Amino acid sequence: MANHMNAAKSGTERRSLLGGAMIIAGTAVGAGMFSLPVVGAGMWFSYSIAMLIGVWLCMLVSGLLLLETNLHFEPGASFDTLTRETLGNFWRIVNGLSIAFVLYILAYAYISGGGSIVNHSLEAAGIELPQSVAGLVFALGLAFVVFISTKAVDRITTIMLGGMIITFFLAVGNLLIDIDTVKLFKPDGEETYLPYLLAALPFGLVSFGYHGNVPSLVKYYGKDPATIIKAIVLGTLIAFVIYVCWLVATMGNIPRSDFVDIIAQGGNMGVLVGALSGVIASDWLTSMLTLFANLAVASSFLGVTLGLFDYLADLFGFDESRSGRLKTATVTFIPPTVLGLLFPDGFLVAIGFAALAATIWAAIVPAMMAHRVRKMYPQYEGFRVPGGTPVVVIVILFGIITGTCHLLAMAELLPVFG
Repeated sequence: MANHMNAAKSGTERRSLLGGAMIIAGTAVGAGMFSLPVVGAGMWFSYSIAMLIGVWLCMLVSGLLLLETNLHFEPGASFDTLTRETLGNFWRIVNGLSIAFVLYILAYAYISGGGSIVNHSLEAAGIELPQSVAGLVFALGLAFVVFISTKAVDRITTIMLGGMIITFFLAVGNLLIDIDTVKLFKPDGEETYLPYLLAALPFGLVSFGYHGNVPSLVKYYGKDPATIIKAIVLGTLIAFVIYVCWLVATMGNIPRSDFVDIIAQGGNMGVLVGALSGVIASDWLTSMLTLFANLAVASSFLGVTLGLFDYLADLFGFDESRSGRLKTATVTFIPPTVLGLLFPDGFLVAIGFAALAATIWAAIVPAMMAHRVRKMYPQYEGFRVPGGTPVVVIVILFGIITGTCHLLAMAELLPVFG
């Protein structure tokens, strides 16, 4: 393990920093990519951007609070160890359940979305497959990469993100040139916007859900807070810029009233890509957009399952040997793949549920752990998130408000567009 870390450090700083930033960006980007235009359709463009800025800041700070706690422990310690040592067994269990739930449900959401987009791609080539089978093919191929090693995920995610950024700007560049600013700033349909922000907030939170990878980065870089902070800031900023371009491209081309139909069809990725393909005149650009969608889901699936893989290895005490990794891979991939076969169309519903549990382990618990660690080690000279207790309180409140919004939306007490 030590050699692995030294190798990570002695490799060019720049390359290793980029690898970490790409894991963060790749994990964050998938969920928001296809849910944000759909759940943001009610409040539309200006409020969607305002919400993204607020959520990005809160999630960046909560990730840094998690890093602050993580640095007090040995590299390789994941959430299970951190919560047990700082907050005790009750929070360890609550947090453990919420992490396992979020990462499993996201892995399932990406198998559902991956199946939808693989199907959309195959239909263009004239091949018909049941969506559940397309999801299975998608899951098995990527499970193999996570089984190999973190380094394999780093390499593949970096290649995928490179491909994603190229295909994104080729497809979206054209959409950005053709945007209609009237659609962006004076949309058709009803006049109310702001009330829809509340139901969309949980999806904003999941769009920046990279926290499962913070312990993986500490394991990868060792105790090198400067590099890890840069990787987190750079990774979340890449995700933020991609989201903004994507919202401009979708909302500047698809009229607000058309989203009612997209939502009625379940809001899965294939439907949104299909709607955009209707706007793009060229077949070549449609294939770029489809390729981008495939890469976006695949890179997120890799990032999420890597976090789940490391968490489960820490929880069950599986070692890094081939048989140990095989056991971890089995408990990581079989449950979400079975769900993907049984319920192939659950993408948006799954991401909503993930948001509810993510408020606990991506916002509330990291803030509580950092607060506790500061009391445990008052003389600590290392990295501390600036802002003291007020910052901790803001992050906890953000988590509570977001979770409440999802519960109210589920009880149909919040206005939902469509």
